[in-house]
Amino acid sequence: MRIFDPHIHMTSRTTDDYEAMYAAGVRALVEPSFWLGQPRTNVGSYVDYFDALTGWERFRASQFGIRHHCALALNPKEANDPRCREVLAELPRFLRRESVVAIGETGYDSMTPEEDEVLEAHLALAIEHRLPVIVHTPHRDKKHGTRRTLEVIAHSGIAPELVVLDHLNEVTIEMVRESGSWMGFSIYPDTKMDPHRMVALLQRYGTERVLVNSAADWGRSDPLLTAKTGAAMLDAGLTADDVDAVLWRNPVDFFAQSGRLDLTPLPGFHLAGEHDTFSGNSILRGVADVAAPAVPEGAAR
Repeated sequence: MRIFDPHIHMTSRTTDDYEAMYAAGVRALVEPSFWLGQPRTNVGSYVDYFDALTGWERFRASQFGIRHHCALALNPKEANDPRCREVLAELPRFLRRESVVAIGETGYDSMTPEEDEVLEAHLALAIEHRLPVIVHTPHRDKKHGTRRTLEVIAHSGIAPELVVLDHLNEVTIEMVRESGSWMGFSIYPDTKMDPHRMVALLQRYGTERVLVNSAADWGRSDPLLTAKTGAAMLDAGLTADDVDAVLWRNPVDFFAQSGRLDLTPLPGFHLAGEHDTFSGNSILRGVADVAAPAVPEGAAR
């Protein structure tokens, strides 16, 4: 099967994950902006992070045969921190970069007035820059938070087909489906959604406007749960075409609205003859580079 993971935080993952993902069929992904697990203390932290998402991480993924795209935003959890809010003024210059295919993830964490303001600002930027939006629905009071999110989206004037509401479940799927927005589901080991529940939703509601992602990050998560969901779909009697729609064609259709999606095939990782670098750095460590100049005897190595 071919897989496009529309929500995964690869900055927090290892090269082993990239190798395993490629072997499982992952050929493209979108990495939305995320928080660090601890508070950022200044806007410069976000600026460096955006540079990494549009630079080094894109390069790192390419070395394992995977096309890396990203979505940029002030994460909902940090929307309440005045030290981070300044990044909203920095966003426009980053949104013009070629690998940025969406704004996100934005949305709600604690349902505060500050989060209202930041979500509205992101939706306005999406309209201005003609980009899709990845919206995080809150983990607490999800039904109320999702309903409030849909109200803000409707008030913003953005076309619903440009928005995916993520981390949905059985309680929130119907209201999002009726809104015309896309429905995102994060498959996790213990929380959010699992492959078998996802299959039941697909059997009931169909595959239209459905995105399935791993949302893998620095916590307990699994970057192969997209592939495992595809296998569960086949085991339950859904067709290979259904799997291809959910795991490939749907995310392609959603992010293609940015006009920036690059799905040109890349070779998988091959150590022999590998000398690609980004800003002078490669992903290789401890391997002699035959293209490098000889080091004089006695010199530091």
